Amino acid sequence: MNTYLLFKSIHLIAVISWMAGLLYLPRIFVYHSEAATKKKSEDLMSTFKIMERRLFIYIMNPAMIVSWIFGILLIHTIGMDNFGSLWLQLKFIFVIILTIYHFFLFQCLRKFAENSNPYTCLLYKSDAADDTPCVDLGGRRIIKKKCGGGGGGAGGGGGGG
Repeated sequence: MNTYLLFKSIHLIAVISWMAGLLYLPRIFVYHSEAATKKKSEDLMSTFKIMERRLFIYIMNPAMIVSWIFGILLIHTIGMDNFGSLWLQLKFIFVIILTIYHFFLFQCLRKFAENSNPYTCLLYKSDAADDTPCVDLGGRRIIKKKCGGGGGGAGGGGGGG
């Protein structure tokens, strides 16, 4: 079997798993932060801590490590002279940025474990403009749209009252 295709397949599966974790962990942080703000039960808080830790340790860390290992093996397989290509250099820079983000999430995880999260849930949300009239940190919207006097719409929550 061609080792390049094997390495590429494993690399692709690991990257998808890593990206899923990088997107899902902040969502759990939102729930955890909102529960802490609303003074929810200690059982719920410990459940969030367990979910966050398991996602990070058992899925995200191995996926990041496997992504790096098989990414380097892919570069070695195609030849180090291809590292001079702009697309490969840009990809490498973006992977470094994602790795830095991964370790930032680890710092947030540690803060949640110590019950000393310094951030509000808006840091972890990409839809912050939906909840408060502020600039969206996720980049999807710049400012919140004002709703008219009608009800309903596609926003879900529509009905009277």
